[in-house]
Amino acid sequence: MSERTPVSDATSLAREVDTDPAGPMWRGAQLLRFLSYLYALGFQIAINDDLAHGMLTWVLFGLLSVWTLACGIAYYVGFGRNWYWVGTEVIVACGLMLSTSYVASADWVLSNQSWPTTLWATNAVISVAILAGPIWGIVGGLIIGGTSIFVKGWVNLDFGRNATIIVIIATGMAVGLAAVITRRAHDALTQAARIAAATEERERLSREVHDGVLQVLSLIAKRGREIGGPTTELAELAGEQERALRRLIAGTGTDIAVAGGTADLGVMLHSFAGERISVSAPATPVVVDAVLAQEMHRAVTNALDNVELHAGPGAQAYVLLEDLDDRIVVSIRDNGVGIAPGRLAQAEQQGRMGISRSIRGRIERLGGTAVLDSAPDVGTEWELTVPIEREGS
Repeated sequence: MSERTPVSDATSLAREVDTDPAGPMWRGAQLLRFLSYLYALGFQIAINDDLAHGMLTWVLFGLLSVWTLACGIAYYVGFGRNWYWVGTEVIVACGLMLSTSYVASADWVLSNQSWPTTLWATNAVISVAILAGPIWGIVGGLIIGGTSIFVKGWVNLDFGRNATIIVIIATGMAVGLAAVITRRAHDALTQAARIAAATEERERLSREVHDGVLQVLSLIAKRGREIGGPTTELAELAGEQERALRRLIAGTGTDIAVAGGTADLGVMLHSFAGERISVSAPATPVVVDAVLAQEMHRAVTNALDNVELHAGPGAQAYVLLEDLDDRIVVSIRDNGVGIAPGRLAQAEQQGRMGISRSIRGRIERLGGTAVLDSAPDVGTEWELTVPIEREGS
């Protein structure tokens, strides 16, 4: 059996507790920091004899080594990912670059890059960019690049030969953009995960209510009507509570089905299904505009309320959804007592316009038609037809 070393344990722990979306970028940047340190060490060994103060330069390089290790640990683990650490890193990098004017001669400075190499100093720009994004990454690049120019004492406008400052600024911008995109993608995934979890929990609760409470209420209502007498009142109360719970579940189904500006009408209508309501819809999603879907949902709700109130105690309702490419058709049919001829006209004359306004009005506002077909003892059927526009049509 292999044993885990303390280093591997620390690495695993850092990854487990790192909740920063840009955490992989921070950890990857420390590999670049290590490589740039090796480059700076090689550069120091190669040019130390050419410097005016070689011993002092090694002391400064010792400070650089300690700071490199401290930043690497702080950023890798995560406790240093803040403006205190990053701001100090920029100050330290600029301070070490400015020391070039003291440890080296003016001729050496003009012929070489600033000590302790521009590559190592670019780590500060990367830290700023990961922490704060592309704008601050550019600002960090300007600070580090400007310090290099200040050390040399002049600006070389031949960017073909001296493109260092452009590379530093571009690095800050590119890394900053990558960090912003990473965080936005993480936020989108987190939100999607929360919505999925909430949807799953709602569906679970809906199933429990449907399989338990609704069936008990439906049974009480049914048996109470069969027994009659004093239990009729209990049956009516149970029926009212059943209808209220079904509306609640239907509203939950509406929330679940709506995503962005569209909705799955089939899912919304399936939320009505129960002991006395059968729902049939295509197996594939019927995706329509969310406003249209919600208006159709409300119209169907009103039609089913009419079935419950007027079709009779034993009436069954049947909801059928058809997707006909350029239009959708929803039929709500029941096997109740039906409507006597002239009853609707009489209701309108008496000012009772509920059906027309709640069902016909909604559908006509959508540019569709609502047709009612009914006769005594044969039930009632609403046929709701609404035109739709498909993407790309």
